[in-house]
Amino acid sequence: MDLIYDIGVATYRSAVRLASLKNRKAKLMIRGQQQTFRQLEQKLRPEGGYIWIHASSLGEFEQGRPMIEMIRRNQPDARILLTFFSPSGYEVRKNYDQVDAVVYLPFDLSRQVKRFLDIVKPSMAIFVKYEFWGNYLMELKRCDVPTYIISAIFRPSQIFFKPWGGMFRKMLHCFNRLFVQNEQSKTLLEGIGVTNVDVMGDTRFDRVADVQAQAREFPPIARFVENAGCTLVMGSSWQPDEDIVIPYFNKHPEMKLIIAPHEFDRERIHVLMSKITRPTRTLSELHSGDEQGTDCLIIDSFGILSTLYRYGDVAYIGGGFGAGIHNINEAAVYGMPVIFGPKHNKFQEAADLIACGGGFCIDGEQQFIQVIEKLTSDPAAREQAGNAAGSYIRSHIGATKKIYDIIFAT
Repeated sequence: MDLIYDIGVATYRSAVRLASLKNRKAKLMIRGQQQTFRQLEQKLRPEGGYIWIHASSLGEFEQGRPMIEMIRRNQPDARILLTFFSPSGYEVRKNYDQVDAVVYLPFDLSRQVKRFLDIVKPSMAIFVKYEFWGNYLMELKRCDVPTYIISAIFRPSQIFFKPWGGMFRKMLHCFNRLFVQNEQSKTLLEGIGVTNVDVMGDTRFDRVADVQAQAREFPPIARFVENAGCTLVMGSSWQPDEDIVIPYFNKHPEMKLIIAPHEFDRERIHVLMSKITRPTRTLSELHSGDEQGTDCLIIDSFGILSTLYRYGDVAYIGGGFGAGIHNINEAAVYGMPVIFGPKHNKFQEAADLIACGGGFCIDGEQQFIQVIEKLTSDPAAREQAGNAAGSYIRSHIGATKKIYDIIFAT
């Protein structure tokens, strides 16, 4: 890549190292990357031949997961390496048993890139959604390794489409094929001369459908929601989300609330519970017989949110007043209306759900009240919105198989 790019990556690495002195996630990343080459040498076969799949974080992993598991089902002897850039992905999925190894991806510096690829000797590379690392992509192309990106989505605001984005446009020409979510992405890419593009949709739809089909039961939560006029499930909530929902919940005894905060350390849970005036328990302290005396349940464990939506009537998805909404498909697949904040422009499914009547964007407390009161007071309207959401998800299932058939037929 260009010298300017390399300097930028090196500067970013220095900034992360400096941040690691105080920031826990930065510290995890630096420590994890320091172990990457040792882990690779211990876990990988020296002859290589790995299908390398890279996801930036946990959300991208959930998009890539259907592809990983389809490869494993169809090619049980395949060698698969999974890499993450973010601790929020690696720390949760470092023991994922469908791959041969899970490691942090080293920073995109030429020397590290060559060392990484010399060890892995990939037979193929698959990037998920947003990952564009110039040195990795250029080296993969130089080595003639088939390289793909799946569930990608492009917007006019991205640097690829700016007059000064030439250096980044080079990266796009390193992919053998780009599998994108929508026609707008294909049109944008064709406008800059990238024509090896297929509109295949989003593999996350396949993932949420799989989760729904395999959803486990939680009898205490089933008892908790019994006889509730309406149960609202808040998924991956942040403080701004809770400051909108909790005041309403406190005043409406007919409603029950399940909150799965994005983070749930002891202090976070304490602050959250201090805002709720009705009987509240965490899942870990809920015992048989407590359910009917509890109005709000706080989920203080990882990995179960996607199956908990089945117990709700309406979902509120957090993040829309911060960096961006979390996974709304996880709730919509259960045929329930989804509510979320205004930061959803990066998510095609949010716009689609609003358009079909299954999703509702709010910009603050007053708009939330209008939406929730409509959905709770009018069961027919709630059912109609839920049916629209569920139908939308079902109509978009199947991207993984289409992509798999193309990649492994070549």
